[in-house]
Amino acid sequence: QVQLAESGGGLAQAGGSLRLSCAASGRTFSCSVMGWFRRAPEKNREFVAAITWSEGRTFSADSVKGRFTSSRDKAKNTEYLQMNSLKPEDTAVYYCACMRAYHSSYVTAPGWYDYWGQGTQVTVSS
Repeated sequence: QVQLAESGGGLAQAGGSLRLSCAASGRTFSCSVMGWFRRAPEKNREFVAAITWSEGRTFSADSVKGRFTSSRDKAKNTEYLQMNSLKPEDTAVYYCACMRAYHSSYVTAPGWYDYWGQGTQVTVSS
């Protein structure tokens, strides 16, 4: 089992920045990919960004490209999402997720992730 715990959410103004963290723990850390998803009110969960744990290859949704950056600290088993130039439409609950077996074609698909955090609220005011 892998446990994921997000932190760093909160309230920001449009144009501002926030950094989310996702700390992974468990008997064996076995995530090949760590991803970020978000769910806004009355919308479906959507892919935001992901990073391969071993190589650090990153993926990001078009809606956040150039504004959000994912990274990881292997020593701390922690993934980060640096969010800059925030917009009101970024308001959502953000979830981190762990994919055990790497499937490059499916990093944007939530159904391919094995473990999920509880989520952290991000609210961006205009």
